[in-house]
Amino acid sequence: MANHPPAEISVDADLVRQLLREQHPSLADMPLRPVANGWDNYIFRLGANYAVRLPRRLSAAQLTANEQQWLPGLTADLPVATSAPVFPGKPSTAFPWPWNITRWFDGLEVSLQPRDRNVALAAQLAGFLNAFHQPAPSGFPFNAVRGIPLENRNDAVLDRLASGMVPHAARVRELWDASLKLPPWPGPALWLHGDLHPANLVGTADGALQAVIDFGDLTAGDPATDLAAAWLVFDQNGRSAFRAALGGQYDADPYVWGRAQGWAVCMASALLSNSDDHPGMYLLGSETLMEILTDVRDWL
Repeated sequence: MANHPPAEISVDADLVRQLLREQHPSLADMPLRPVANGWDNYIFRLGANYAVRLPRRLSAAQLTANEQQWLPGLTADLPVATSAPVFPGKPSTAFPWPWNITRWFDGLEVSLQPRDRNVALAAQLAGFLNAFHQPAPSGFPFNAVRGIPLENRNDAVLDRLASGMVPHAARVRELWDASLKLPPWPGPALWLHGDLHPANLVGTADGALQAVIDFGDLTAGDPATDLAAAWLVFDQNGRSAFRAALGGQYDADPYVWGRAQGWAVCMASALLSNSDDHPGMYLLGSETLMEILTDVRDWL
């Protein structure tokens, strides 16, 4: 069943233009047009170089505030461009929640290209994670569904496997149960993107990684959450290249890839159970599940 949450507030170009005039007048006369209405945000393109992102509902407003507070400092020295706020927007009488102006990236959404091409992204995505996965201070944004022990997601995953929406549910359940038995991450809570799938990666025409976007699930915890990208983004060849490019950063934890596969099961099952009104995301869930089921598992 589709689970696209309804918007709690309506936003159109006239409202965005009003906010720009009030808070960022130097940008207010640029061309403006709506381009997306996602789960959490309205997105408008502003001129050639910017995007305006405004929360659709109160819960997403806190995610926007988290991005404003943390991302500029966290992403300043990363080797890959990101959608960190360039010009933050404040709540006002016209719009009650924080909002952001970010860079616009003209590249290709990675989820739209054949998966076997993504091997070209492996080294750059690994470089991004090696730089971003640093210990977080106390007070980092808590996320109830990312970075936490896998057992906290057990009820949700089992409900999805029982729904009839996830193919090969019995075998998937075996893999999920195996991941739950693994020891937890032994290190400090590391900063996490939290939603590192191909629709949040922007590639260039020649196959490079242009940007990592949408940090709405920003949190800290077990890096296995982000390492699920090995199955979400790559095929077997890309997965091997990705793991090799990460080097030894996670070698102290021999169970990290087993938990990462568990996170991939969690995310794939969510896509399959909640995206029947979004064919692209449903396909991503289906492809990811097949990667999990057919993995050679040379990391064991």
